[in-house]
Amino acid sequence: MHVSIVGTGYVGLVTGLCLAEQGHRVACVDVDTAKIARLADGVLPLYEPGLDELLDRHLGTRFFPTTDLEKAVKESELTMITVGTPIEDGAISLKFIESAADAIGRALGHKPDYHVVVVKSTVVPGTTEDCVGPALERASGKKVGVDIGLGMNPEFLREGEAVEDFQNPDRIVLGAVDARSHEWMVRLYAPFHDAQKILTNTRTAEMIKYASNALLATLISFSNEIGNLCSAAPDVDVVDVLGAVHLDKRISPLTPDRGRITPSITAYLRAGCGFGGSCFPKDVRALIRWGQDHQRPVRLLTSVLETNEAQHGEVVALLKKHFPSLAGIRVSVLGLAFKAGTDDIRESPALRVIPALVREGAQVIACDPVAIPAVRLALDEKNIQYAQSLTEAIEGVDAIVLLTAWPEFLQLPDLLEDLTEAPVVIDGRRAFEKARLRRYEGIGLRSTAVTKPGFDREGVEAEI
Repeated sequence: MHVSIVGTGYVGLVTGLCLAEQGHRVACVDVDTAKIARLADGVLPLYEPGLDELLDRHLGTRFFPTTDLEKAVKESELTMITVGTPIEDGAISLKFIESAADAIGRALGHKPDYHVVVVKSTVVPGTTEDCVGPALERASGKKVGVDIGLGMNPEFLREGEAVEDFQNPDRIVLGAVDARSHEWMVRLYAPFHDAQKILTNTRTAEMIKYASNALLATLISFSNEIGNLCSAAPDVDVVDVLGAVHLDKRISPLTPDRGRITPSITAYLRAGCGFGGSCFPKDVRALIRWGQDHQRPVRLLTSVLETNEAQHGEVVALLKKHFPSLAGIRVSVLGLAFKAGTDDIRESPALRVIPALVREGAQVIACDPVAIPAVRLALDEKNIQYAQSLTEAIEGVDAIVLLTAWPEFLQLPDLLEDLTEAPVVIDGRRAFEKARLRRYEGIGLRSTAVTKPGFDREGVEAEI
């Protein structure tokens, strides 16, 4: 198919390049001329493993960056809306959605052929039919369900693993206003033969996205609450506690030969320094507000957010056990992105922990493989130094705080092994073998003796 995508942010670029990989011809549209120029030169505006290879392979053959929305829509059969929906005053803002729908509608007014518009941005139930549909009709003079197809196709992409997630989906949700719209959306995803396709209405598709993210956020905050309780008792380690919970056969089923199936959802049942990113915090807030607007208070999700917003304080508290005053203390902060595999710092625990340390007078040395430029812009702090390598980051420091479990940081125990005076290590992701570090503090642990951990630490990063 010929596809146009309005919006070249994270979702738009991953979607466009992955559809090109499946044989579609894709025009990616944005009003940012500088961004489009860089894309046309083969330069991505974000870091996502595997995406640069797709851009190199398909740029100019199946993937075309452009600022000409009207031309892109006229030359395509289906248009996707992937613009942002930022939170404003506690609710998602639809200003970019409305602007995109209006521009697409105006382009469709000059196009005689049937065309399908699909919302892929995350929007609350009712948005596609009550906002996008009417905007298309007003601008085009055409009728949804007659001249224009309309659908909603939520994304389920984990940052750092988005290309793999798109190319090997666990489900494809296709919400549409009528059977014809469904038919065109099914055509779009025809190359994904093995993926289960859920055909439903647009409101249900919109809610599926929010329910999915709200569940995962709830699991993380539940794990952190349990971790904070574990830290109140000596020698109770949340890693061992939740490791045993994972073995419940309703969570990790047993096979007929007594083997164990460990589902990836157990990665969200691990304590840490809290979730971040562009999805979980924003989507939970939006769902809470939507419930309030419909006289359905969402008390559980309100608590999920409250727990997450306080969790960074656990990291600082562990550090202050060893340094009652942080004034002049050199602290290495390892990990600035909200999770490994991305340069996205939105709602990252680092954006809470670092300012808290600076306020206490600590000298912060920050390190991350890809997210330093973004943090330099986000944090206008003079008391932050930036290190380009783990070795540089830990030289001469009094304490080390792990906030993002990048693989390269996991060699830390080896680097500290021969030091005469070892720094305190605050493990905000429970990524290290605690027995290998002489001065160790971890989320969900108040230890009086160092013992070998009972469970492995694979999958320490839970956020998507």
